[in-house]
Amino acid sequence: MSDIQIYTTAVCPYCVAAKNLLKSKGLEWQEIRIDTDPTSLAEMRERSQGARTVPQIFINGTHVGGFDQLAAADRDGSLAEILSSSA
Repeated sequence: MSDIQIYTTAVCPYCVAAKNLLKSKGLEWQEIRIDTDPTSLAEMRERSQGARTVPQIFINGTHVGGFDQLAAADRDGSLAEILSSSA
């Protein structure tokens, strides 16, 4: 099983879209809410090299990016490669 972490906020349509894409593939993830935990916001920014938007998605330690990057990786097949890699 892949290790998937998604940094999100409560009111974020792209976060919902990312979770729906992962759910459609039968995947599970750990959701980290940055709007309720300021420490998580700092952690997200450090891990994503300064990204300020959500979602920020990490799979097996690889920073995928936001929803647009996740969807593009799904379309071009690179998501399957990331999911099969180990952490």
